[in-house]
Amino acid sequence: MPITKCPQKVKSLWKEWDQKAQKNGLRHQVYAVNGDCYVGEWKGNMRHGKGAQIWKKKGTVYEGDWKLGKRDGYGTLSIPDPDTGKYRRVYSGWWSGNKKSGYGIQFFGPKEYYEGEWCGNQRSGWGRMYFSNGNIYEGQWLNDKYHGEGMLRLKNGNRYEGYWQRGMKNGAGRFFYLDHGQLFEGFWVDDIAKCGTMIDFGRDEAPEPTQFPIPQITILDPDNVLKEAMDRFKSTAEEEEEEENETKEEEEEEKE
Repeated sequence: MPITKCPQKVKSLWKEWDQKAQKNGLRHQVYAVNGDCYVGEWKGNMRHGKGAQIWKKKGTVYEGDWKLGKRDGYGTLSIPDPDTGKYRRVYSGWWSGNKKSGYGIQFFGPKEYYEGEWCGNQRSGWGRMYFSNGNIYEGQWLNDKYHGEGMLRLKNGNRYEGYWQRGMKNGAGRFFYLDHGQLFEGFWVDDIAKCGTMIDFGRDEAPEPTQFPIPQITILDPDNVLKEAMDRFKSTAEEEEEEENETKEEEEEEKE
């Protein structure tokens, strides 16, 4: 009885060529069609490990960690400075999935920078911002804005300590007018002081005290003014919480 053997499966040539072309391990320089250049480690034909990427169009350079083709881990982003002809550091810190996530320092200019926590390319968590005009904010952030408890110190030494929402003073807070030797303590809604108390505070040591001390003034209906301000504050907070929950649900649905 004749014996028939099954013919061996022939592997497609393109698969064999593709497997040989896969980049793994360290490569000195790999250029893309658009002129971008990468020097570093690879895994499965993707940038993975330590490496440096140069984008030709803008001259931006990233040096640091990669994971499956994306910036992930610790790395530094730099851009060319047209004035000096050298590279200027823009961001140094942690990344996740090609976005700034974790602790990092962002340089917005020679005298303006942020150091603190990031999430999805936005300042979120605790952080300190140094502005070019001399102001300094230190406290909590959410979606690139002051949000939570924090302190804003102005160039002249005056400062606000208290709560923030969406980048504005919202909630209980204190404003120190150190140049005049006065202190305002009260409740704020969208950067407007709704009710509170202003007292002389270190008037004798102040560099520019007011001509006369603060007179005794009382509000006719302080309880109602405070209640109205707090109701508006709570209503805004509840709306923001609902919007945040809806956004999270939409993101989870997209992932599914």
